[in-house]
Amino acid sequence: MNFQDEKDYLMRIIKEVISILISLTLGKKYTQVELPDENKYGLSDEDLSSLKAMIDRGEINEAENMLLSDGTAPIDRKSIAKLIFFYEYTNQKSDRFLQEHNYTREEVLEGLKLLAKNIGYKNITDFIDA
Repeated sequence: MNFQDEKDYLMRIIKEVISILISLTLGKKYTQVELPDENKYGLSDEDLSSLKAMIDRGEINEAENMLLSDGTAPIDRKSIAKLIFFYEYTNQKSDRFLQEHNYTREEVLEGLKLLAKNIGYKNITDFIDA
């Protein structure tokens, strides 16, 4: 498997995990973030804009730390939705952008796996380690 194949595979796995988490936790059908009129997360425009802006400025680690600030599993739907959006939007960034801002696609996947585990859906990511 060459680097490009590995990157594409990882991106597809991330999209599948996001799709499953959106369906299970938010009761929504998965469609990509690219549709600006649709807010499948149930978040305010301000929440979405703020997160997007941080990621676009390269403040990826800071945004993730802010979302995970209390160190406990997110229990409310809004916290879960913000994390799913964060990982989905971050996954859409180029490898170069992620590298320039000290973040990796592997960190996106690890964050999603941790989120799934913390909200009781660890089994949906078990196939990844197989």
